[in-house]
Amino acid sequence: MTYEIFLALAAFCAGTLFTPGPNNLMLMASGANFGLARSLPHLAGVAYGFPLMILPVGLGVMQLFDVWPPSYLILKVFSVLYILWLAWKIAHASAPRDKGAEARPLTFLQAAGFQWVNPKAWSMALGAITLYASSRDLGGILWVAGTFAVIGTVSAVTWVKLGTAVRQLLAREDRLRLFNRVMAGLLVLSMVPVLLG
Repeated sequence: MTYEIFLALAAFCAGTLFTPGPNNLMLMASGANFGLARSLPHLAGVAYGFPLMILPVGLGVMQLFDVWPPSYLILKVFSVLYILWLAWKIAHASAPRDKGAEARPLTFLQAAGFQWVNPKAWSMALGAITLYASSRDLGGILWVAGTFAVIGTVSAVTWVKLGTAVRQLLAREDRLRLFNRVMAGLLVLSMVPVLLG
């Protein structure tokens, strides 16, 4: 990979990772509800789960969409249903102190697994591989995955920190409830560009 292509890839990663989407909105909600320390598994699941998804997508899963185009529609339908369910859970979440041990952020595996049903993640993975690892060789795919891992870590930390920054403002139950409902609405709206694209 040439230096120019790497810079273009880094810009693509930053542009897709820092913009609002399902992952970032859920990370911000987690930061607001649970703080940075408790959100670390969720943060790591997003930051490293997506690059781990890029490897099998680039090495073979992508061909499924080439061979059987209806599979992409099936993925979209399943993704929408799952994200609507997550949005409902966020909208109806109460303060962690009110739920005791039941309230907890996503685990590493839950957040990493979410990448497989996140329409924005699929669009990012397919776009990055098509643009920056078009030969689908292991070296190119590893460059794409590694670049996403580094920039994704910075992005995930930023979004959780944004959530923790508003945590003091959300100390009142009514404010937290409103915040969670707004985040749930934004999570649903974040699917629109992907679904229309």
